[in-house]
Amino acid sequence: MSRTKITTPSRRRFLAGAAATAGIAATTGFVPARFAIGQQAKLKLGLMLPYTGTFAGLGNNITDAFKLAIGESGGKLGGRDIEYVQLDDESDPAKATANANKLIVGEKVDFVIGTVHSGVALGMVKVAREEEAMLIIPNAGAGAATGEQCAATVFRTSFTNWQPAFPMGNVMLKDGHKKVVAMYWKYAAGLEFAGGFKDSFLAGGGAIVKEIQVDFPTVEFQAHLTEIASLKPDAVYVFFAGGGALKYVKDYAAAGLKDKIPLYGSGFLTDGVLAGQGPAAEGIKTTLHYADALDLPANMKFRAAFNKAANRNADVYAVQGYDTGQLLIKALAAVKGDAKARKDLIKAMEAVEIDSPRGKWTMSKAHNPIQDIYLRQVQGGKEVVLGVAHKALADPAKGCKMA
Repeated sequence: MSRTKITTPSRRRFLAGAAATAGIAATTGFVPARFAIGQQAKLKLGLMLPYTGTFAGLGNNITDAFKLAIGESGGKLGGRDIEYVQLDDESDPAKATANANKLIVGEKVDFVIGTVHSGVALGMVKVAREEEAMLIIPNAGAGAATGEQCAATVFRTSFTNWQPAFPMGNVMLKDGHKKVVAMYWKYAAGLEFAGGFKDSFLAGGGAIVKEIQVDFPTVEFQAHLTEIASLKPDAVYVFFAGGGALKYVKDYAAAGLKDKIPLYGSGFLTDGVLAGQGPAAEGIKTTLHYADALDLPANMKFRAAFNKAANRNADVYAVQGYDTGQLLIKALAAVKGDAKARKDLIKAMEAVEIDSPRGKWTMSKAHNPIQDIYLRQVQGGKEVVLGVAHKALADPAKGCKMA
């Protein structure tokens, strides 16, 4: 789909028109009925997430938990009924701008919620910035979205790729590991996860004896594992996720490295694939902004509610979807449902405190969660929370110049 900006008014033109209307009101006594009428209209929410393909499960968990949060609030936002417009982004960056335009320009949604894939999210950010549209990112961790491409109307309720990785450097140093190998997929997320780890590990006096970059989404690791064995590092830090993480952990153990060289990684190394990894994952330490076993009232309540509603267990993606719903509930209550009260709406979103299943968090100036990062370890086939690896961690949001 091509851009329809020529035939459809952009947000800027809408605001210009609103200013002109305000001028008429001042000179003629005319009072616009926009909000009185708008308050009776449904609030339109565009969900642009993966509903087919590799990331379909993630998209569905985000969607179901998002709707659960709103359902628990009476099914309304700021007193207004909801209309959902769902669009499968197919995890295809090439279609991102066209799909975002379908929702923002074509459907005229009040908010866009998406997505999982960082490449798609950056395309959505581009359109949101051009159209001054409200965008909430419930997963994609691309730093640029709230870094050099940050905008007043763009918020994130999940994490940046840097956040879960940064505390691991200090964890490994405290465990006595000074010389390590870093291994990761060579694409945007892998580079950012590696960068977060290196920021703390190198600053603390650690040394990286070898960085092994693996072309994404390659899952052939044997030659690299042989090299790691020959290097004999104190430990290994990796970033892999999904099927790649499942295979890496099993291959690592099969290569005889598990009991010789401790393995560390981001939480995505074991999340969602722990059952398949089996005994090979035993002892692995990871850091992430959530853990299923968090002993928090909000987490236990949420997990029970999600399981009842969706007939499956919640995960970190469901938590992020749930918190996206909580963010909108609080912000729209503050503006009494007036989604066009843009300045007040943004202020309300910036000031929010979310009592999340992951623990309470607030919003940073760059519109990222300031949140605890947990240290977890696989023990007896379960992910056990060892403690907080970093309290209230904020992403540095390099390059962000919020207008």
